[in-house]
Amino acid sequence: MPETNTAWTLVLAAGEGSRLQALTTTASGTAVPKQFCSLFDGPALLHEALRRADIISDVSRTCVIVAEQHRRWWREALATLPDRNVIVQPSNRGTAIGILLPLLHILERDRDARLVLLPSDHSVRQEAVLADALLAALEGLRWRPSEPLLMGIVPEEVDPELGYIVPGERDGRGARTVARFVEKPPLAQARELIRAGALWNAFIVVTRGQALLNLLRARIGDIVSAMEAAIAHDRADPQAGTLAALYERLPSIDFSRDIIAGQEDALRVLSVPPCGWSDLGTPQRVEEALRRGPQSAPRIPPRGGGAWLSLAAQHHRLQMRHQTAGA
Repeated sequence: MPETNTAWTLVLAAGEGSRLQALTTTASGTAVPKQFCSLFDGPALLHEALRRADIISDVSRTCVIVAEQHRRWWREALATLPDRNVIVQPSNRGTAIGILLPLLHILERDRDARLVLLPSDHSVRQEAVLADALLAALEGLRWRPSEPLLMGIVPEEVDPELGYIVPGERDGRGARTVARFVEKPPLAQARELIRAGALWNAFIVVTRGQALLNLLRARIGDIVSAMEAAIAHDRADPQAGTLAALYERLPSIDFSRDIIAGQEDALRVLSVPPCGWSDLGTPQRVEEALRRGPQSAPRIPPRGGGAWLSLAAQHHRLQMRHQTAGA
């Protein structure tokens, strides 16, 4: 078994969830980021992600990246974490920047960190299946520590709204090389990709911290250096606001499109059996997840935390409104 207590988890919780705003906007007009909503009536999706983190790291090594503009939602939700483990970015500059900032904080504390990147807006019906895959992936870092490992979900349906990973050769340790990425293919192409063995890109990454930093340096080395300098400057002078000023100048950079695409040779992919996974990225995917029903009871210890909004209740409310409007 891998030494999970020495690993880190980075939960990504700074997204806006703009594609779901029609579903995550309350009757009073407040748009709640989806990671602070529940799928049914249980914990928020963020707390479901923190449950997954519990199998990987203890609370001292569980970090969350959040957005300053979401403070009203995460302040109490993350009260059980050490303050230094809640990393606040001044504004949203895409997923690559949202990974870089907390990664640098983690590497300052543990230069040899092994970590798992977990999005905070996913739903998983069979948590034990994903948990087993995450533990196997951490074990796999022993054999190829310089190659980040992507978790690829075996598709349960044809979905043109997702990203696909086309696996290459087997590496002899349970994983495969990455042949290519295909982002949101047309329906017919998605069907052919699945027939050829392509996997859904779950945006879950198991990696050595330095290996992940190398991927980022290869594409945005100047930004990495600027952020390292800004963090150091603000540590020396907390009132300087250097990081906030840097964020004002940064472009929006997507991790999948701008960082890992084109660096397939530096990556591997581990196949995860069907587990009822959904990224809840569109109203259609939310509706499908609701149709499938609640997730199974998690094997990992529960973590408390209420949700600001139930997506199931919101979906029902919108359906009733449409029925009334059409009557």
